Amino acid sequence: MDSQTVRDEDVELLLRDLHQKHGYDFSDYSHASMKRRLNRLVAIDKFPSFAEMRYRLIHDEFYLRRFIEEITVNVTEMFRDPDFFKYLRQHIIPTLGTYPFIRIWIAGCASGEEAYSMAILLKEANLLDKSIIYATDLNPRVLEKAKSGIFPLKLIKQYSENYLSSGGYEDFSSYYSAKYDVVIFNEVLRKKIVFSTHNLVSDSSFNSFQLILCRNVLIYFNVHLQSRVFDLIDKSLDNLGFLALGTKETLRFADISPKYKQVDPKEKIWRKHDN
Repeated sequence: MDSQTVRDEDVELLLRDLHQKHGYDFSDYSHASMKRRLNRLVAIDKFPSFAEMRYRLIHDEFYLRRFIEEITVNVTEMFRDPDFFKYLRQHIIPTLGTYPFIRIWIAGCASGEEAYSMAILLKEANLLDKSIIYATDLNPRVLEKAKSGIFPLKLIKQYSENYLSSGGYEDFSSYYSAKYDVVIFNEVLRKKIVFSTHNLVSDSSFNSFQLILCRNVLIYFNVHLQSRVFDLIDKSLDNLGFLALGTKETLRFADISPKYKQVDPKEKIWRKHDN
């Protein structure tokens, strides 16, 4: 099957099947993004026709699980966008330090790199002991990987460079142990991160936070779905708490935007002022 033959009507059929047969509602996801990922999956799994893929998704629970994992996977890296983490380090973390206890939510954490980056920032500010980081994702397979704290050694050079660019001043290798072709991050970081499945679309708020990171997640959603996610985030964020989005995301057109003020013209970070 040609890798670009998933049509718009095929996407509609598949989304209807997923909702009716399995209860997964992806109808509000960006169709362009969904179509790209479907085409990629058809090519990787070598389906001779779209009908065959559709049949497998309806009748094969194991393939359904693989499909959900592939469709929702989010690529990330430690200290991604170093200037963002530098801003957190210099301007946001010191404010969080004034709280008796710090709760941070990383929504759509994928394989956990952002959570470990945040733990390192808190440790270097001597705040890790009075902090807890909740890292959630829809995808249980990547969460298992994230929980282990194990990453390929080949990625560490890039992560270390990002760390230094973000204002890191320690020896980055002091945060992990290397073994063969992998590294494992220290238990002092791992024990401060709670990884769990959470569906931003359908699950409710589960705590109140002083900082929420939801970066490069909303770009996959349409306006209606973004609105639901923003409402959930708003319910979960303390007054005067901070919300960080990805570089291509904005709060400007959201219903909740009147309550929020961007803290810096360059950074996608807002502070909640709920009067």
